[in-house]
Amino acid sequence: MATMASAAAASASARRWRWRWKWRTRDAVLALLIASVLAPPLLLYGGAPIAPFSGPILMGSAASGLDLSNLDAFAAVKEPIQTVASDAAALKAGLIQHIVDQSSGIDRGTKDNGMVASVNKKGGVEFTKENGLIDDGKLRQNKVRAMRNSSGLNITLNKDHTADRPPEKTTDTTSEDSDIRAISNNTSHSTASPDSTIRVLRDQLKRARTYIGFLSSRGNHGFIKDLRRRMRDIQQALSGATNDKQLPKKYYLSHRYTKFFTVGISDDDLCLVSGVHGRIREMELTLTKVKQVHENCAAIISKLQATLHSTEEQMQAHKQEANYVTQIAAKALPKRLNCLAMRLTNEYYSSSSSNKHFPYEEKLEDPKLQHYALFSDNVLGAAVVVNSTIIHAKTPENHVFHIVTDKLNYAAMRMWFLENSQGKAAIEVQNIEDFTWLNSSYSPVLKQLESQFMINYYFKTQQDKRDNNPKFQNPKYLSILNHLRFYLPEIFPKLNKVLFLDDDIVVQQDLSALWSIDLKGKVNGAIQTCGETFHRFDRYLNFSNPLIAKNFERRACGWAYGMNMFDLSEWRKRNITDVYHYWQEQNEHRLLWKLGTLPAGLVTFWNQTFPLDHKWHLLGLGYKPNVNQKDIEGAAVIHYNGNRKPWLEIAMAKYRKYWSKYVNFDNVFIRQCNIHP
Repeated sequence: MATMASAAAASASARRWRWRWKWRTRDAVLALLIASVLAPPLLLYGGAPIAPFSGPILMGSAASGLDLSNLDAFAAVKEPIQTVASDAAALKAGLIQHIVDQSSGIDRGTKDNGMVASVNKKGGVEFTKENGLIDDGKLRQNKVRAMRNSSGLNITLNKDHTADRPPEKTTDTTSEDSDIRAISNNTSHSTASPDSTIRVLRDQLKRARTYIGFLSSRGNHGFIKDLRRRMRDIQQALSGATNDKQLPKKYYLSHRYTKFFTVGISDDDLCLVSGVHGRIREMELTLTKVKQVHENCAAIISKLQATLHSTEEQMQAHKQEANYVTQIAAKALPKRLNCLAMRLTNEYYSSSSSNKHFPYEEKLEDPKLQHYALFSDNVLGAAVVVNSTIIHAKTPENHVFHIVTDKLNYAAMRMWFLENSQGKAAIEVQNIEDFTWLNSSYSPVLKQLESQFMINYYFKTQQDKRDNNPKFQNPKYLSILNHLRFYLPEIFPKLNKVLFLDDDIVVQQDLSALWSIDLKGKVNGAIQTCGETFHRFDRYLNFSNPLIAKNFERRACGWAYGMNMFDLSEWRKRNITDVYHYWQEQNEHRLLWKLGTLPAGLVTFWNQTFPLDHKWHLLGLGYKPNVNQKDIEGAAVIHYNGNRKPWLEIAMAKYRKYWSKYVNFDNVFIRQCNIHP
């Protein structure tokens, strides 16, 4: 009986043990399930770093993100879903604010230049400096974590059931302010130029390419990778833009940011209005790091000097090619002007009209009238000069125009002025071939143009004359028409004064007052050009030659052709034509000056030039892009001296209107040749 009772007791005890063990196991499993459910909200409430952060964890007592000093706070949590949503919203706001701060130059406590961010006991962010340089990826992670903790993501719960607490102001305790200011100065740029930002971007690309050449030989693969990534960002920003307005206004976060922040952030919110300035500053920071790690300054200097030398050589070669092409474009006869000359010539010889004489021929030798000399082979240019002069003349009947052209354009020139009446003004068109007295036995210039030296100078191969200025190979210098200005007394033997005009000028005022100016016994009345240093005598004459150095002053003021009042009476008294012949003979081999009429005029009229007021003659419309508009409108004569003549395609558009308004575009020949403003 006792044995049976003992067995029953043992059986009951075993059942109780098994029951207790069963419930203990159930309690453990249940506890694990509860822990797995409660763990994510607790982590989110605490703001602890999430697994994808592979960099070093921020150091400090608050790094765990959970304030365990008050456990009663956890009991007050009733709406975890709303808290998680607010956490994601704060995360999104902090991220966007961080990137915008970077683009605008604001640093909220993070430094890339060797600094590590950490969270202090009060929830703020502190910075400490490490030895050496820090990997850019770690710096990014530290900056983002500091941003998250300083933008409301570090939530501390208290007895009052408050879900979050305002972050404390971030302070920078480093000594790196001077470096950051230097970077800011390097990346700042002026907005005066429409392409100032593009210039900064291109300059950064050049510097980056130079550094890559050095780093590749030193095994700095991490810096090279980062630098190449920055270069791709800059190239993407440029993407063919030619001015700042064409640069993109916004960018999307790169994968370096989006892979860390995906919870609660929509695609639209990833779009940042940072512009290119953020990328400029990121590149500048990277270049600063590379500059610190690469201490071999001698190699950099040597490399940059070699690059500079090569660039200068390329620039000189391109300038020579551009100069040569420009000279061709400036001196070649445009197709439309050739068409005009051909149609006028055909009309002149095919016309059955017997009246091919100009009216008022009795005025041609009257010394009391106002006579103009115009030597040109350009029909349209001559037409504008005559038309603009007569329009502004107070007494057109007192004006006489003497036009001399070559044999090729003689018929076209006559036909134009026969068809286009000039009112009561007298017109004369002459052929230079009719000046039988002008031959090689009389004129040294004609004799020299027929010499073998000049033939070789003009017709030798291009390879032999690459070092010469193509301006002086201009075929116009082969024409005596260009030197005819030195024979005015022979052309007009009965006249006392003549106003010489070039065919690339426009008259805007009445010029009658020029005939009443007293030249003080001088032969030539012209405006001086000593306001510009390149218009001094040493710019045109070879002062290394003793003959030039003995007779002229190196820094003497030059003067301009284009509108010149010549006193032919004084010319004859002083035998100016003989002076011209003397200097041309001395310059037979081009040792005193290169080809051209201005150097010859400077030596011929030395001490024989009277300076006119500058209001009479304004220069520069053929090469200066910034001539003052008030000066243009106030000048009596504007001169398109230079390569960009108003009838050429390469003319400056803003100056062409002053010339084209004197062209009759309704003329039948003008329309047939498709000449338009």
